Amino acid sequence: MSRLPGIPRIALTWLLVAQALVIVPHLVHLPMWMIALWLGAASWRVQIFRMRARYPGGWVKGGLVLLVLIGILFSRGTLVGLDAAVVLLIATFILKLLEMRTRRDALVLVFLGFFCVVTAYLFEDGIVAALYSLLPVTALLAALVGLQQSGFAERPWPTLRLAGGLLLQALPLMLLLFVFFPRMGPLWSLPMPSDKGRTGLSDSMEPADIAELSRSSELAFRASFEGAVPPRNQLYWRALTLDRFDGRRWSQSSLAQLPRAPQWSKAGQPLDYSIIMQPSGKPWLFALDVGEVAQDGTRMMTDFRWQNRRPVDRSLLYQVRSWPQALREAEAQPSTLRHALQLPAQGDPRSRAWAAQLQRQYPQADALVDALLRHFNREPFAYTLRPQTLGQDSVDEFLFDTRSGFCAHYAGAMTFVLRAAGIPARVVTGYQGGELNPSGNYIQVRQFDAHAWVEYWQPGTGWRSVDPTFQVAPERIEQGLQEALSEEDGFLDDQPFSPLRYRELAWLNQLRLSWERLNYGWQRWVLGYQGEQQLSLLQSWFGSLDWQRLALALVGGGAALLGLLALWLLKPWQQRRDPLRQVLRRFERLLARHGVHRQAGEGMRAFARRASQELPAQAAQIQAFAACFERQQYAGQAVAPAALRQALGKLRQALPWRWLN
Repeated sequence: MSRLPGIPRIALTWLLVAQALVIVPHLVHLPMWMIALWLGAASWRVQIFRMRARYPGGWVKGGLVLLVLIGILFSRGTLVGLDAAVVLLIATFILKLLEMRTRRDALVLVFLGFFCVVTAYLFEDGIVAALYSLLPVTALLAALVGLQQSGFAERPWPTLRLAGGLLLQALPLMLLLFVFFPRMGPLWSLPMPSDKGRTGLSDSMEPADIAELSRSSELAFRASFEGAVPPRNQLYWRALTLDRFDGRRWSQSSLAQLPRAPQWSKAGQPLDYSIIMQPSGKPWLFALDVGEVAQDGTRMMTDFRWQNRRPVDRSLLYQVRSWPQALREAEAQPSTLRHALQLPAQGDPRSRAWAAQLQRQYPQADALVDALLRHFNREPFAYTLRPQTLGQDSVDEFLFDTRSGFCAHYAGAMTFVLRAAGIPARVVTGYQGGELNPSGNYIQVRQFDAHAWVEYWQPGTGWRSVDPTFQVAPERIEQGLQEALSEEDGFLDDQPFSPLRYRELAWLNQLRLSWERLNYGWQRWVLGYQGEQQLSLLQSWFGSLDWQRLALALVGGGAALLGLLALWLLKPWQQRRDPLRQVLRRFERLLARHGVHRQAGEGMRAFARRASQELPAQAAQIQAFAACFERQQYAGQAVAPAALRQALGKLRQALPWRWLN
């Protein structure tokens, strides 16, 4: 069995460059020992090429694989999940270097590299990441070119230019496939890595146990309105409803997780807007009350929140229409009201006594709610993200002792008092406000905009929302978190390089807003181009749409693009016509009319000899033409086309039946 040729130097060089470029985007979430693994494997492979080291044996390769698995287990705590899977794939990509002996092995490594490039999009899918991914792709294409044994492939820069040209030639076909190829959801879902200790949302809140809440400037979602953007103090983005309290922690009850849409009536003018939600790893969506979400796989739950069929593990674009003045559940289910009145049997006696006092003083629910809001406004309460840790009776200590906390403290305490007074109430969590980007006329909502407020129920009027935090820190609602914390330490102290800290610098802030607008366009028109958006665009082009028409458009467009690409590469209009060849074709047609046909692959001298045997009377003229052509074509002697045409003319005159000539 013959051995396949080895790996050329230029191909190995570009493979090593491609591996380095593939690994760079993963440095943020790869364990540090992976860097040492690549440096060791690359150095070993170079020594193998220089014939100063041997290929690893089976025991060595098995040991390396085992060490990698142990390293993943210790650094990630599991061998299952997105993080572990990506680390394992890149480790395989690295170790394949050590057993790469033939071109076939190198091809496997190149194709594995393309998969590794794609995995970077699981963690970062912005426009910078997309542009950067062209670098490792180009390097992998250069390695493919270098695998071809030729003098051209031995030179690095021409190889790189050819790889870049191939990539540019593929762009039109890539755009065609992007527009027309059916958008399919993921066939499986992997758990996203979790981020802890941020102001982002969770499915529960424990304000009593939090001593300091960190702030994250990461983007949660963007919202673009059709028409004027509502005032900031009206932007309450609902995500979850927490209706169960165990004395310290608010969470969702089983009732809140039922996919049963509650009763509500539309009222007032609706708001139409679209949301691009960042990956959260959670199924809930964001919308203003009360919203209707136009997205397949979504549903309204029994507490007016919207939930996706699966966790949002990639950017999601969806359309919403909301009625802020809608009447929500004027006649609620008894089970809903029971859950909205639930309290632990014991604990927080001072808050319960105060609630009983308020109930006697204000028999009407609306009056009692107004009294609570006035209490938060007039008493010396403070808004802070550095509250004191509370003891066993956390609501009592907050209301009567510390009087200092953030939105979760105020929403949780007010809900407790309302329930103790016999008024059904629950905590709503989501986001409040957002930053208006005037250049794009859309709202950017970040993790530090996470918020909690209260809604209570009354017969005939249904659920009504109130925000006790507004009574303590109105600047938090009307201007944002930075203004609310102006008396505390600097905004985003734990993120010194965040441009959000320097919004007072006009030129820097404008630069940031322009860059975010560019990213918004990328997410909306590229990452957001999914099933519904694709269907809407293609229907606007073709009207009614079916699979046959879509397949014809895809095949026809692909054939047209390939044809244009072939014309551009071959450039037939630039090819110079050889006058000697034209005379030769006329010579062959002339003899063919007299029954002498030139065979495929037959040389000029052999053809002339055979023609002379079949037409002996004209042998001299045939040989004269052949000799004249050979002097020009093969002997390098300059012969004018006119001399060749003259020889052809003499042959035509010598042939019988001139009317056939």
